[in-house]
Amino acid sequence: MENVIEVTNLRKDFKSYSSRTGLKGAFRDLLTRNYKVVPAVNDINFLVKKGEMVGYIGENGAGKSTTIKMLTGILTPSSGQITVNGMNPHKERERFVQTIGVVFGQRSQLWWDIAVQESFRLLKKVYKVSDEDYNSHMNHVIQTLDIEPLLDKPVRKLSLGQRMRCELAAALIHNPPLLFLDEPTIGLDVLVKLKIRDFLKEINEKYQTTILLTTHDLTDIEALCERVIMLDEGKVIYDGALKNLQEKWGEGKELQFQFLEKVGVSELLNLTQGIPVKWEQDEKEQIFTASLEDNDELISQVIAKVVAAFKIKDIKINETSTEEIIRNIYEKGAV
Repeated sequence: MENVIEVTNLRKDFKSYSSRTGLKGAFRDLLTRNYKVVPAVNDINFLVKKGEMVGYIGENGAGKSTTIKMLTGILTPSSGQITVNGMNPHKERERFVQTIGVVFGQRSQLWWDIAVQESFRLLKKVYKVSDEDYNSHMNHVIQTLDIEPLLDKPVRKLSLGQRMRCELAAALIHNPPLLFLDEPTIGLDVLVKLKIRDFLKEINEKYQTTILLTTHDLTDIEALCERVIMLDEGKVIYDGALKNLQEKWGEGKELQFQFLEKVGVSELLNLTQGIPVKWEQDEKEQIFTASLEDNDELISQVIAKVVAAFKIKDIKINETSTEEIIRNIYEKGAV
């Protein structure tokens, strides 16, 4: 399978200026400025294969958006090499932009005062898309994203959720093989998020569209991506399967029991003696929680013993959430 994105020793440095205090300091700043070089992206390497959906995650200031801007040719790297769709994004700019789609959640590519369909027509001309290709592809996109009632409205009259669906459609007018999404679901309600997720899965399956997604909403990552690249202070600290991350850093499982009869923690401790399990009771909710390692055999043993001994009202099995796992990684500083 061919590589759509190849990044080697990529680095981007920014100069950070600091002002001196007082009037004397202001005059000195006119002559000489104090500055330091800050690496926003610090010698990172990764590959993305055709048809992959990859989550690119990190805290604010980790370097995610800076990387996306370099991959799309908006910023020039300080050093290192980038090849995207077989091209250098900076040196072959005009040909390169024909092969990518970009959605920045906080910036618009649609014209504010004209109708959405007029923006689409302008972009169709820009990308030199034929009428036949536009109609066959965009009719499907418009229908799937449910934006037909919005086409004759000016962009400024749209809600955030409506605009984001139109932005996504605009990025796909030329049916690019590679799609960059930077916070595409920021501030959206649950129904719009679900619609966008389903649509992204569909175009990935139908056209083998490669998608690089940056977001703080980890439910988007869980719903769409099998692989994640995690950034911290400009460096890649994890690149691999989301499942492996959950298995390695997930801190066991919790079994929550609610009973139809009165039960004490001491009875549950005696019942599961010899099994490495910790019991806790929420007296207000009358919920008993068994914490143990993520081992199917141990979990089955605990459930079997409890169900055989007491009448059960409800059982829940809770895994450590991805959000919690990633928070633990950043707190501990490494993977």
